[in-house]
Amino acid sequence: MSLAGLALGLIVVVAGASCVTVGRDAAASASTLMAGWETHFKLDWAVEPEGANARVVRGYIASLHGQHAEPVRILARALDGSGVVVGSRIAWIPGGVSGLGRAYFEVPHLPAADHYAVSVWDYTFLESDGRALR
Repeated sequence: MSLAGLALGLIVVVAGASCVTVGRDAAASASTLMAGWETHFKLDWAVEPEGANARVVRGYIASLHGQHAEPVRILARALDGSGVVVGSRIAWIPGGVSGLGRAYFEVPHLPAADHYAVSVWDYTFLESDGRALR
């Protein structure tokens, strides 16, 4: 297999993943890549059992902004009683979030923990023709 073929295969595998586990150091040091996301979005979520020792976060993200946001990713963190991150995952919101609309999301396979924190990891607002706002 050529180096180009191997690189393309890795890109396809990475692009096809819907959830990504975040390293302990990265998740512990940051809850978002987008400071001020709270001025653009509101989250409503709950944690539910997913097997004996796993949990899933299910909820909705509501846009407070008039433009479509895509891509949008959510970070869910499992924390112990002292606030130390014991697990985290990032999940894509398929189709993004329409302007002033809302979208459903799920972040599966989190460890059972004392409590959880959920934030918007990152997003891009799109103009009406599909170009990203800079």
